Amino acid sequence: MSSIPDRYGEPSNKIFPPYLPWTYSTQDERVKLMETKTSNRYQERLTPDNAALLLIDHQVGLFTGVRDIPVGELTHNVVALARAARVLSVPIIVTATSPEMWGPTVPELTGALPGVSIIARTTVNAFDEPRFAKAVETTGRKKLIIAGVSTEVCLALPAIYATGIGYDAYGVIDASGTFSETKRVTGLLRMVQAGVVVIDYCTVAVEMLKDNASPKAGDLYAALDMPFAGLVGQLAGAFAKGRAA
Repeated sequence: MSSIPDRYGEPSNKIFPPYLPWTYSTQDERVKLMETKTSNRYQERLTPDNAALLLIDHQVGLFTGVRDIPVGELTHNVVALARAARVLSVPIIVTATSPEMWGPTVPELTGALPGVSIIARTTVNAFDEPRFAKAVETTGRKKLIIAGVSTEVCLALPAIYATGIGYDAYGVIDASGTFSETKRVTGLLRMVQAGVVVIDYCTVAVEMLKDNASPKAGDLYAALDMPFAGLVGQLAGAFAKGRAA
């Protein structure tokens, strides 16, 4: 390849300086467009109007094998996530795989979601169950907040599939659990490689809340039941009394 002529003011070993006129091919334009769309997908905010919550296989039998997060903490987090979604009127879909094998959905979660039916299925990937896929489509939401047990299967497989068919998938890691650290790490890596956004249960909720002055803020924070929230609430109450005095 010949060197760049001197009139471009560049050393002879530099090819195609940034300001050299260049016509992008159709393929180049497609790549740039794809990169822009991907960037926008990561940057677009979650709202109660564009999101749905999918809770996959939080079942008694599967919980007995969870080792990467204390089961009590996992239960607390997924129940808090479900309650927060209800406060914000976010659609919720719950599914359980082979309940006769892995047991029913944990009672704490069903207790937090009265009136929400559970889609029983046999498929490993929840999206392979037509009733589940149809329920997701019916919500009309493009951002799917997903939690599941186990992380690398019940969360990762639907999240990766959803990303592939045009949804924006958010994997709620601390409302999910699995059976070893290896499974957790490999599941996380695979999701990130596929473009799934990894997130925690509190961040999902407060991003959708948007404003602490919202009339829903008090109920939302009560639903989240964050370990430090009680102290914060007491301080806020004390400050309010001080201002009123």
